[in-house]
Amino acid sequence: MGSLDLADGIDFAAEFDDDTENAGWTGGCFLFARHAENITIEGHGTIYGQGDKVFYDDDADGGLHECPKNVRTPAWERPRTTFFEDVENLTVRDVTFRDAAFWTLHMAGCRHVIVDGVRILNDVRGANNDGIDPDTCQDVTITNCIVKGGDDAIVVKNTPPMAAKYGACENIVISNCVLYSHDSALKVGTETANEIRHVVLSDCVFRDCSRGVGIWVRDGATIEDIHVHHVSGNTRHYADCPQREFAPRWWGKGEPIFISATPRVTPSSPLPGVIRDVTFDHIFMTCESGVFIAGEENAVIENVDISDLHLTQRVQGTQKPNLFDEQPSVHGVYEHDIPAVYVRHGRDVTVSGVVRREGEFLGFPLVETESSERVNVELRER
Repeated sequence: MGSLDLADGIDFAAEFDDDTENAGWTGGCFLFARHAENITIEGHGTIYGQGDKVFYDDDADGGLHECPKNVRTPAWERPRTTFFEDVENLTVRDVTFRDAAFWTLHMAGCRHVIVDGVRILNDVRGANNDGIDPDTCQDVTITNCIVKGGDDAIVVKNTPPMAAKYGACENIVISNCVLYSHDSALKVGTETANEIRHVVLSDCVFRDCSRGVGIWVRDGATIEDIHVHHVSGNTRHYADCPQREFAPRWWGKGEPIFISATPRVTPSSPLPGVIRDVTFDHIFMTCESGVFIAGEENAVIENVDISDLHLTQRVQGTQKPNLFDEQPSVHGVYEHDIPAVYVRHGRDVTVSGVVRREGEFLGFPLVETESSERVNVELRER
C-alpha cells in the first residue's frame, strides 16, 4: 500500500527541473528505480495506491455523475504509484494495481520493457490516474492487460525532461488488451519534445472511452509510423463541469480516431510538429463523434490511411453530439456539426469503410474537409 503522505514518498524529480506546465513532476512516488538493470515486479498480489481516499464526487455536473471527480489532496501532492527511469530490462507481470492517486505505471527512458498480464483497476472518474505511460522509452511490449481509469489507459509520450536525457520514444507494441478510460484508450503525445515512432496497437477492445486512439503533436517533434489494427468497442461523450477550476473537462467527446497537430494555448514551439505515415484498419466502433483529423497550415497531417472502418454513430448517454474538442490548444472546445469524417489541413488522407448514423447524426454532413489536398473518403452508409 502506497502512502499519501508526501513525507513517506520518494522525490523522483530531485535531479531535474520541471520545464513544462502541468507536467506533474511533483508529489513523489511509491515504487522507484533509476539507472538500474534487470528489475522485475511479478506475482498475483495487489499494489494499492489509496486513490479512493483522494477522489470524491462533488456533484459538479448536476447529478449525472459523469464528470471528473474532485480531489481532497491538491493535484501537486498526489503520488505516482511507480516511477522507473533509465531501467534496462524491466518486467512487470501478473500484478494488480488498484486505485492509483496519480499515474500508475510510469516508465521513463527505459529500454527492453515487458508489461504482461497486468490489471490496473483505477477510478474511472479519477483525473490523472493514467494506466501505463511509456515516456521516452525504447523497445516496449504491453500485452494481455486490463486497464481501467479516468485518465488515459496507455500513453506513449515524450516529456521534455526525459526527452532531453533519452531522445526518441520508439518501438512500442501493444496487443491483446482491454482498455477502459474516460479519456483515450491509447494516446500518442500530447507531450512531444522528441520523436515518437514505430508504434503498433492490435487486437484490443476499447470500452466506454472518451476517445479510442488519440494522436497529438504540440511541441515541435515528429510522430510517424503509427499503426492500429483490429480494434472493437465504443466511445462516449461524458458530461463535463466547466464551472469548476479543477479538472473541468474530459479530453474527448467520443471520437473513435483523433489526430491533431496544432499549437498549445501558449505555444512551446514555433511549430506544433509533424504527424505522418499513420494507418488504421479493421476498426469496429460504436461512437458519439466521428473520425477527426486536424492540422494547421504550418503543420499539415500527411499520409493517413484508414481502411475497413466500421462505425455506428449513436448517442449512448446524456450528451448531445455538438462539440469539437482540440484540448489543449488554441482552439479548445467549440460547437460544431459532427460528421463521420472531418479533415482540416490534411494531405494524402484516405478513408474507406461503412458507417451507420442514427438519430441526431442523420442531420450532419457525412464528410467535411477544409484546406486539404488529396483526401479520398469512400464511406458506404447502411
